[in-house]
Amino acid sequence: MINRQPYAPTPHSYVPNSTLSATINLDEEVKLADTRAERDLQDSLAEIFSIIVTLDELEKAFLKDAIPEADYTEICERSLKQYKSLVADETVARAFVGLEEFKAEWDLEVPRATERIRVGMPSTAVNASAGHHGGGSGSGGNGSKSENSGGKNPGGQLILEATQDFITFLDALRLGLLAKDQLHPLLIDVIQSVNKVTDRDFENRGKIVQWLITLNQMKATEELSEDQARELELDINSAYQGFKSTLS
Repeated sequence: MINRQPYAPTPHSYVPNSTLSATINLDEEVKLADTRAERDLQDSLAEIFSIIVTLDELEKAFLKDAIPEADYTEICERSLKQYKSLVADETVARAFVGLEEFKAEWDLEVPRATERIRVGMPSTAVNASAGHHGGGSGSGGNGSKSENSGGKNPGGQLILEATQDFITFLDALRLGLLAKDQLHPLLIDVIQSVNKVTDRDFENRGKIVQWLITLNQMKATEELSEDQARELELDINSAYQGFKSTLS
């Protein structure tokens, strides 16, 4: 069992525990860690704390149109990648326990970060029209932009890449690849390439997002059941047909 030590979370977000504070002798030298391993663990937990707080503030800023979409997406993707990398470490995972337990221990109220971590992607990847969350100009439309492309005018190369990503994912399923770490990256490629082609919420697009969330919540080596795999193949194939319909 790991003896957990305080690791100096971000001051503005951390509310000290008065009971714990009362037990500390301020005249004693505080030793945060006895070994290199303990220091590394404390650093990792502190970094997780910082990432969670950052994600929550980032989501608030994006909702208020206080940050450009491209910057939001880049920071969010990087933060989520760092978070996943940290909690994938066995030692860190044992000390971290889980997001809800970690939030309770440090009195964190971060609903937006919680949702973003659950989904595992920036909202710009999840929502077809995320870039227009603030109601930007031109939403009324005057017919000058293509309805089928949802306001975008994609080139043939982008359409080809999206089509190839759909086919690659479906082929992976047919070849029997069922593990989260095999399928999740491929499905991320699908939603990202689709978003480059159209911001229209086409038929069954939501199924791509739901499966991304399902896969994101699985452990890296956890596998889908055969029934899940069949359902996933049907759903993604339906989404592929919906995507093609936006191009006609």
